[in-house]
Amino acid sequence: MQSRNPLLDDLARVASGAMTTFGGVREEVENRVRERMERFAADLELVTREDYEAVRAMAQKAREEQETLLERVAELEGRLAALEEGGAKSTARRRSSSKAAGKDDDQS
Repeated sequence: MQSRNPLLDDLARVASGAMTTFGGVREEVENRVRERMERFAADLELVTREDYEAVRAMAQKAREEQETLLERVAELEGRLAALEEGGAKSTARRRSSSKAAGKDDDQS
């Protein structure tokens, strides 16, 4: 027949209570550390992940728009150069034809 030892029962209850208390203390310490870290981060004025992602998306969109505009400017510069070249050729033709007409008039 087994006898129950009240001293061992009391020690088991104390140990169980201590484990419960330590679990609560651990949670309290984690919460306090988390609060301190959040306060520290707020004091550093760090940006949130959402703000960072939003600014990153805006920068990427601006970069794409800039590339599109650079392509359009290059195309327009090419068209302008072609028009200027065509204008220079027609001006040269007009000058040469007016000189030729002037020579014909002089010879008659």
